[in-house]
Amino acid sequence: MSTASTIPGYTYGEPQVAHSPVTMAELDELKQTLLWTAEDDEALRMVGDVLADQVSDVVATWYDYVASHPHLAAYFAPPGGAPDPTYLERVRPRFEQWILDTCRRPHDQTWLDYQQEIALRHTKAKKDQTDHVDAVDQVPLRHLIAFIFPITETTRPFLARKGHGQDDIERMHRAWLKAVTLEVALWSRPYVRENAW
Repeated sequence: MSTASTIPGYTYGEPQVAHSPVTMAELDELKQTLLWTAEDDEALRMVGDVLADQVSDVVATWYDYVASHPHLAAYFAPPGGAPDPTYLERVRPRFEQWILDTCRRPHDQTWLDYQQEIALRHTKAKKDQTDHVDAVDQVPLRHLIAFIFPITETTRPFLARKGHGQDDIERMHRAWLKAVTLEVALWSRPYVRENAW
């Protein structure tokens, strides 16, 4: 895996990342809604440790899943065309880094701002700009939401590969589910009217 500083298009903490319209208070409310606890923070750090040397394999599993569903692979292709292999390969190291960021980054303003950047890169506002590609210009919100399940469920076998007991695996899996759900909730922000979010 590339180091974060060498990943094309990875702009975490950089000045060009816009300030999120979501407030820290709204973030805290979302975490309360998810029943987020200090135990989840600890379990999520464990997920990061367990997955650190497996991120390439995890992302390969997700890529296989996307490739097996043409309606999902289409978001890496021009309208009506075949998926762009260069686009897929440029996104891959950012996807790998996203796993680590999800597990290890503090939920501070910098993290919140980068969630907004990720969100925009799925919408007509910024999709395809980072990688300078000609692809479908938006991932519909319904697919971001539905993707929570496969992203969570396909990660479970990787959590079991380091010899942890079943209780720890369940704690890690639950924390990963909460983290992915939290991020998708934040990514939904640019898709909806301000007074509806």
